[in-house]
Amino acid sequence: MRAIIAALFFLATVGAADAQGLAKATFAGGCFWCMEPPFDKLDGVVSTTSGYTGGHTANPTYEQVSAGKTGHAEAVEIVYDPRKVTYAQLLDVFWRNIDPLTANAQFCDTGNQYRSGIFVHDETQRKLAEDSKGVVAARLRKPVVTEIVAASTFWPAEDYHQDYYKKNPVRYKFYRTSCGRDHRLQEIWGASGGD
Repeated sequence: MRAIIAALFFLATVGAADAQGLAKATFAGGCFWCMEPPFDKLDGVVSTTSGYTGGHTANPTYEQVSAGKTGHAEAVEIVYDPRKVTYAQLLDVFWRNIDPLTANAQFCDTGNQYRSGIFVHDETQRKLAEDSKGVVAARLRKPVVTEIVAASTFWPAEDYHQDYYKKNPVRYKFYRTSCGRDHRLQEIWGASGGD
């Protein structure tokens, strides 16, 4: 049943995006709860969806992904209006909300499922992503381990994960603080880090 829902979601978002001149971007930056808010704030972002991508198991569940056995990364899929916000602007927000220096982990979450990644939907996105990665590496003067790979099937996460920061603001804030996310982002990026 979840496979059918995921397929319908994919067709609906692709069809709606194309028909309205919208585009998609997919980013992994650790816990997807923390990746939705900075993009939701942007004018031109139509929707953010938490989910799983980059793995080998069809229709994965949160339990399977968090166990680290499916190859998926927790990710967010963003539908946006390129007339209002550019992919380059989305990349800038992405970088300022991740730790690009640590492989297979983000903040307190460890494992390949929490890797940072940019899942590109076309060659233009790939070029922009590669260029931005070079800029970040030059700025930080350290190797950037964030992967840039072709987008594959995106499986929406269970409903309770969607907009978690809005549905459970106290728990979200506790998780974000106890995980050390904002502290580490400020270490890396200074005052511009974090949402």
